[in-house]
Amino acid sequence: MIAGNISGVRQSILDELEALYELEPRRDLFIPREIVDKMAEVTRKLNREVSVFITRRGMVADISLGDNDRVTLPQLQTRRGEQRLSGVRCIHTHPGGDPHLSAVDLSSLQSLRLDAMAALAVPDREDVPLTMCVAYLAGKDKCMMEGPLRAHHLPHGELLELIGEAERRLEQERQTGAVADEAERALLVGLEAGNGGQPLEELARLADTAGAKVIAAAVQNRETPDSATFLGSGKVSELALQIQALKIDIVIFDEELTGAQTRNLEQAWGVKVIDRTGLILDIFAQRANSREGKLQVELAQMKYLLPRLMGMGQVLSRLGGGIGTRGPGETKLEVDRRRIRRRIFELEQEIEKVARQRELRRARREQNSVPVVALVGYTNAGKSTLLNRLSGSEAFVEDKLFATLDPLSRRIELPSGREALLVDTVGFIDKLPHDLVDAFRSTLEEVRKADLLIHVVDGASGEAQKHYEVVGQVLRELGAMGRPTLTVVNKAELRRELDLREPVDAAISAKTDMGIDLLLQKIDAALRSRYKLWEGLLPYTKGDVHAFLHRQGRVLKDEAQEQGFVMEVELAQEDYMRLQKMLGE
Repeated sequence: MIAGNISGVRQSILDELEALYELEPRRDLFIPREIVDKMAEVTRKLNREVSVFITRRGMVADISLGDNDRVTLPQLQTRRGEQRLSGVRCIHTHPGGDPHLSAVDLSSLQSLRLDAMAALAVPDREDVPLTMCVAYLAGKDKCMMEGPLRAHHLPHGELLELIGEAERRLEQERQTGAVADEAERALLVGLEAGNGGQPLEELARLADTAGAKVIAAAVQNRETPDSATFLGSGKVSELALQIQALKIDIVIFDEELTGAQTRNLEQAWGVKVIDRTGLILDIFAQRANSREGKLQVELAQMKYLLPRLMGMGQVLSRLGGGIGTRGPGETKLEVDRRRIRRRIFELEQEIEKVARQRELRRARREQNSVPVVALVGYTNAGKSTLLNRLSGSEAFVEDKLFATLDPLSRRIELPSGREALLVDTVGFIDKLPHDLVDAFRSTLEEVRKADLLIHVVDGASGEAQKHYEVVGQVLRELGAMGRPTLTVVNKAELRRELDLREPVDAAISAKTDMGIDLLLQKIDAALRSRYKLWEGLLPYTKGDVHAFLHRQGRVLKDEAQEQGFVMEVELAQEDYMRLQKMLGE
């Protein structure tokens, strides 16, 4: 079978090329003369590049046709290890007579770890000798060149020996640790119509958080995605060359892809392709530390994977290998629908158990009448830094998206002397996957039932209004939009002209302590409405009530008189009602 661009090619020419598969293998030849002559003949007839892959046993493994200046290299399943050569060499033609290898050729040599990459120059005139250049890997990010050589008089033994030398160099580097694991090299892709003024900036931060190294970004001006490849065919071809030249490992799309789109793009480019949702799920898989968090992330991943099984390409063949394929637990993602559905059911049952335990803890807090203040906001707005500043704790803080995944609770003392429980929640983001919101619903229940929300806005961001609206949308989905809320602008020390149309209750800097006292006063005042003052004479016979008041309330006065205790106690509304029942009022 002849791969690549065979459109308009006569069947007789394709048959001549296919006949090369039947040639007797020659282990002692870098490339047999018959193959050289046939490649040159077809190149002249079609003015297209021809590529042939030959194994170390001398067998032809693949033949492809390209255009007049490029040929698509197949993804041959011959790799014998990440630090070993593939076991095949590629010889391809250059119409026009230039045998020198291009940057794309050398990039393919490195990314595919070919035994060798050779370019056969095919001049227009048949009386001009055919020449060839050959390149080998000479170590990490280094290539060694041979040629130009006369294609009909190749030093076959020397060229084959150089393959062995390249293999030995790689093995030596592996043993000495010279070849270290590196971050995956990422290309970001999006549509201009859907990105506004700062295309792919947030996607780049997400990729960095996931551990990728962003090498380049591409944006296509297109109103609607192509149903098969998301991008237009011309853009797909253009990026194929860029992916080879830049040695890209992974392409990340800013929009959600279907399984079929993912498969088609991976086949066209030969690298892993994931979308924004897959990237966010991968970050959550890295960040989940608690048992509940790991269960919730795995559930979201399963729900994301299930409808994509028929279309997922190389992603499913590389489970556990890099960005977009990580899982939070020991069980890797399965490709069988029935097993995934069963796992989804098991996860939902386990999460329900954990949610019931969380509800019991919440009920105990309510009995103790400690008000809950939940920090909400766009990811990396500074919520964890603010938690540390208000509570004096040292929760993990990092200048990356989704640094906090598992909710944290800390007690804080307010200016009035009352206490409150401050809860730090996972940050929200634009296009937050619905499966993730559903999976984390039990955790985010803390937000829905909080007495007060503090909406933290990043004052240093140029998209504060957009971020504010994204958070509002998620709060609506959670049914928490009606909760009492303070809007707080953080990073005021970095603040530029703020793009926020909403009223601001406080401008602070969680990093420098600026405005923190004012914020505490605002929190205190906002919570005051949930308290009532009880004043009265409590008989000495009501010892249980006296203990209740000291346990549940903030005692302002407690003086022993002849007939009992004269008391002034501030109580939460629910405790005030309990007191009335205890006193029979």
